[in-house]
Amino acid sequence: MRARFRYAGRVVVITGGSRGLGLILARQLRKAGARLALLARNSEELARAQTALGGVQASVLALVCDVTDRAQVHNAVGTTLQHFGNIDVLINNAGVIQVGPLTHMTIGDYQQAMNTHFWGALHCIEAVLPHMRQRRAGRIINIASIGGLIAVPHLAPYSASKFALVGYSDAVRAEVAKDGIRVTTVCPGLMRTGSAVNALMKGRHHAEFAWFSALSSLPLISIDARRAAAQILEAGRRGVPHLTITPHARFASILSRLLPNTFARLVALSNRVLPGPTDSLGSEAWPGRESRSRKLPRFITVLGDRAALHNNELPARSSL
Repeated sequence: MRARFRYAGRVVVITGGSRGLGLILARQLRKAGARLALLARNSEELARAQTALGGVQASVLALVCDVTDRAQVHNAVGTTLQHFGNIDVLINNAGVIQVGPLTHMTIGDYQQAMNTHFWGALHCIEAVLPHMRQRRAGRIINIASIGGLIAVPHLAPYSASKFALVGYSDAVRAEVAKDGIRVTTVCPGLMRTGSAVNALMKGRHHAEFAWFSALSSLPLISIDARRAAAQILEAGRRGVPHLTITPHARFASILSRLLPNTFARLVALSNRVLPGPTDSLGSEAWPGRESRSRKLPRFITVLGDRAALHNNELPARSSL
């Protein structure tokens, strides 16, 4: 039965579907013949994404929705059901990234990350489950992160919330399998989505953006987001319980389980090469696109910059 599942004609809800990985997944799903409901907060980004995907409302529904708001999520799911008649697949992809030293992270940063990654996914799953259970069929794909399997320095709110999402996703899978619903937990490593320009930098803003954008752009460290999206959709189609993407992420995950103490020391050492905290200005969050230093060579981030332009990560009429 898993082998027979196809995306053609299926209705797929994608949160964070207006840009980055969400938009890449949407492109591949449209090519496979799926009908889409894209959920995102920014109406302009949604309009551009809908146009890029063909602009036909009968096949691509664009809905302004903040997944941290339970009422908005239930309204969006209700609108999708009214428009298409059913929901076959939910992809929880909406995300936020705060990059910087622990010193500059606030309670608000943790709340924002938890509200988006954990509560946002919970709201969406809660909204679609009654429908999927009634039909005794469905696929749920939760986009977590390698940061949800191992703690990553300078990404404390992100890692904490992704750990929560991994645990929740795995728990839901165990309980809804009897209802014919398959849940896939996805933990990607670094992907070239172009999202660094929208990540929130704290601390030494220019230095934080330099290391984060470089690692998420270099080909030997990061993966082309189109390849990652294809792997995600194949895992969801087959109903695979868990997918970790990139050899680096799989190796780090295995090492952390086999040699936890050694791994912890290595992570602590890696933190020493990252930028240290600064004055009170470091507690301000700057978008990545405003944190780029002129000293950062373009050739280091060229692949990430191209991805940002291609994947709707930049405001209209903006350039890097």
